[in-house]
Amino acid sequence: MIFHTKPTTFVGHVKIRVQNLNRSLQFYKDILGIDILEQTASAAKLTTDGNTSFLSLEQPENVIPKQERTTGLYHFAILLPEQKDLANIVVHLVQNGVRFGSSDHLVSEALYLNDPDGNQIEIYRDRVPSEWKWSDNEVDMAVDPLDFDTLLKHATPDQPWDRMPKDSVMGHVHLHVSELIKTEEFYVKGLGMEVVNRFGDQALFLSYGKYHHHLGVNTWNGVGIPAPAENSVGLESFTLLFDNDEVRKQAVMNLEKIGAKILEEENQYVTVDPSGNRIVLAV
Repeated sequence: MIFHTKPTTFVGHVKIRVQNLNRSLQFYKDILGIDILEQTASAAKLTTDGNTSFLSLEQPENVIPKQERTTGLYHFAILLPEQKDLANIVVHLVQNGVRFGSSDHLVSEALYLNDPDGNQIEIYRDRVPSEWKWSDNEVDMAVDPLDFDTLLKHATPDQPWDRMPKDSVMGHVHLHVSELIKTEEFYVKGLGMEVVNRFGDQALFLSYGKYHHHLGVNTWNGVGIPAPAENSVGLESFTLLFDNDEVRKQAVMNLEKIGAKILEEENQYVTVDPSGNRIVLAV
């Protein structure tokens, strides 16, 4: 988890909007095995270690279903500590009749599923960085079939899946955006990320510290698409966790230089990318 601990900047938290908080909590608790850290009538903070929250759910007033062909969440991705954890949740999902997709990305093995509102979730495990292949400062990634026969050899029937491992983290976020030129400027010149993979002219993968990606952005919903309504199911915000306040202040200055909007809310800085995606800048 070296890419998800300080001094590296990483995605520390994701907040999503849902239509029915109780229904969503049942899914995240019973199917994924994530615990509730705090809860109100309209929101909940979720945890795996009992101390910190990496995911929050919010039920806005007059909430509407997920809007298609808009910017916002493509998926958020939960990174599991070990291959056996991924194998065990495969068995668990099958036993519970949960539909999911899968892929081998060369750098990782991944599952894909939706929560009750259609918010897509990736659950994955990383291969060790020494196995990642780089060429001209870009990391090789693919969308290959997942080898379930080999993966399931790592399952531990004597220790079946009952909850998400406490060392699980928010591995990355992947967003729908309206275009890529200004988006790249915002995340590279503004937030200090590095482009580590270009998927033609339709997607970019960016990271800190040579991770395969802390952020993905794509135009697969269309170029020039609008942002969703603020009361729509989907992404409310994601949080970038900086090493210290000086590093964060430098990012704020860089964002101001490129004309990005910066707000101060509850002792935190909040910015919005060119497609309307909200980012909390925290330390």
